[in-house]
Amino acid sequence: MTNPTALPHPTHQIRARQTPTTVTVYQAYPPSIALPAARDQRFPAAWKRDRMTWIKPSFLWMMYRSGWSRKEGQERVLAVEISRAGFDWALGHACLSAYHPDVHAGRDGWREALRGAPARVQWDPERDWRLRPLPWRALQLGLSGEAVRRYAEEWLVSVVDVTGLAHAVQERVRAGDEAGARELLPEERVYVPEGGLPASLVG
Repeated sequence: MTNPTALPHPTHQIRARQTPTTVTVYQAYPPSIALPAARDQRFPAAWKRDRMTWIKPSFLWMMYRSGWSRKEGQERVLAVEISRAGFDWALGHACLSAYHPDVHAGRDGWREALRGAPARVQWDPERDWRLRPLPWRALQLGLSGEAVRRYAEEWLVSVVDVTGLAHAVQERVRAGDEAGARELLPEERVYVPEGGLPASLVG
């Protein structure tokens, strides 16, 4: 296992674009969902509330997942600004998406907790400006049930289509222009939830 003290960041750390009252997360959708969401500042009827939706604070991880917003069904990337209170609520009601013996007493207990949790946490390798994996992790937060409703109806502050930004950064990456790419990237700082990140969410 990699020693966190040898890394520029702890292995499990939330980094996000943020204000004193909000945090920005990213999602990728087809135009039929993304365009009306950005236009109307709310998710359209075609957006399924009965399904789990995953939000990602890391812009570069979203670029990796969506292929710079060029994968089918992920042609538009949205920057969704939500309340910090809502984000913290989701973390406070979340369960790890995978079983970890250092965190959970047993697999049955983990499965029961997962079934009852309206949110789940998954940690995936963060990405550098070329989308290569890094030795520390980026957060994915899955929302379902009550969390999806709160996300859409209570937490949402703004929705911005940042597909143009995604393509502009990719152009600089293709040109090998690291400084130019980094200049365009959103500023993501360490995010500390109210009361700190629960130990139960660090696998």
